[in-house]
Amino acid sequence: MARGSKGGAGKSLVRATLAIHEPPVGSSTTPGGLIRTFNFDFNPSQLQLARSSQWMATPAAAVRDGTVPEFMGPEPRRMAVEIFLDSSAKPSSNAVLKNVESLLKCCEVTAKSIAANQPSPPWVVFQWGSFSTARFISYVNSVDVTYSLFGTTGVPIRATCQVALHEIPSTIEGQNPTSGALTAQSVHRVVAGDSLQSLAWREYGDASAWRAIAETNGIDDPAHLPTGIELILPAAEEVRF
Repeated sequence: MARGSKGGAGKSLVRATLAIHEPPVGSSTTPGGLIRTFNFDFNPSQLQLARSSQWMATPAAAVRDGTVPEFMGPEPRRMAVEIFLDSSAKPSSNAVLKNVESLLKCCEVTAKSIAANQPSPPWVVFQWGSFSTARFISYVNSVDVTYSLFGTTGVPIRATCQVALHEIPSTIEGQNPTSGALTAQSVHRVVAGDSLQSLAWREYGDASAWRAIAETNGIDDPAHLPTGIELILPAAEEVRF
């Protein structure tokens, strides 16, 4: 499988990321505060997306050709992505080890969720530029790691991680009662000139809603908004104006 260069495409290359969030408290379907953003060293060369629908057919002895199946609903999306990690240019680095550990922790219950009496692993959002089909709130179902190169001290400096993501659907309770549409959540990558107030105005038409964005993403200092980070923008229905 071909690997891309970190710097060969210049600054215009959009990197894939995995935003790792605390699970929400209560019945909300908006991820909690941002734990960290996992930046891919190399963009994936392929993604595997899957979705299915559930149908049920009830056998009927009196019907010779069988009964018409009943649609029960769509299944959540599933995605498999390969993450290639390589720090062979710095044989003494433990970056690969740390990055693998952060992916494995996505399958562990967070301390904050235990304290809230709602034990849960982190919720994650994969994002790769404008590829919206692959962007949805999910949990990490599995992480399979293959280490393929080691430094002189035995520390791994190259690894391939197969990560399986399962979508966490929005609840029916979050529907707009007039349109029936599901509550819309989005992810925004911060660019130069962005502020929480400007994002709140653009998203909700009310600059004072910046507090909801700050709370959702665990931002303690609203004046410091680093360029390049990803922010979860909660659904308008979940924002208190």
